[in-house]
Amino acid sequence: MRVLVVTAVPAERDAVTRACGDRPRVREVPGAELHLAGPYDVLAGGAGPAAAAAATACALAAAPAGEPYACVVSAGIGGGFAPAAPVGSLVVATAIVAADLGAETPDGFVPVTALGFGRDTFLPPGHLVRDVASATGAVPGPVLTVSTVTGSAARTAELLAAHPGAVAEAMEGFGVAEAADRFGVPALELRAVSNAVGPRDRGAWRIGDALAALTGAFGKTAPVVESWTPHDRLDRHSD
Repeated sequence: MRVLVVTAVPAERDAVTRACGDRPRVREVPGAELHLAGPYDVLAGGAGPAAAAAATACALAAAPAGEPYACVVSAGIGGGFAPAAPVGSLVVATAIVAADLGAETPDGFVPVTALGFGRDTFLPPGHLVRDVASATGAVPGPVLTVSTVTGSAARTAELLAAHPGAVAEAMEGFGVAEAADRFGVPALELRAVSNAVGPRDRGAWRIGDALAALTGAFGKTAPVVESWTPHDRLDRHSD
């Protein structure tokens, strides 16, 4: 059973395919280029939730008849919330949360669900999360999808107050989960932490180390994903 992996940029895509050693085969699908390695079909879908959703939908729509994907994984590097997810660690999402989808009001931010429409959270199947955490040592917890990378202590505190227990932020997970849900395919999010969420200090980022950790994670996960089946739908939840 194959797993679709969606990253933002080619460097992340290549980090995933390196986990399977051999040079990947490439298959063109409408709107996307899939790199096939081991049990993974990997694509670099672009930065942000809109690009990620569009690329994921294109790949899912192009899946061969009778060969559905067992799962879709949003993968890459991201920022970790200290002290839960230090630089170099791995995180796996127990909830994929659109942290800035909603409205500003005089009383503060209101998520889209509280406005009476849409959704702001997807819950990956618990047993898949446990499989990945067990295989890789990834820290489980909510992963926030943001359209603007956090760059201040004040914004970090706001996010943690709104989403207690959050372990990381990135820019694509919710888009991937939204598309996967439309196709009835379960979704996960697996990230390697390249920097701490907080005041922006580009010199402290460890992108190379995070990409290496991502490769290691997918190498350890490969034997696990082959036992997954495409019968578990993604759960939904509104705060």
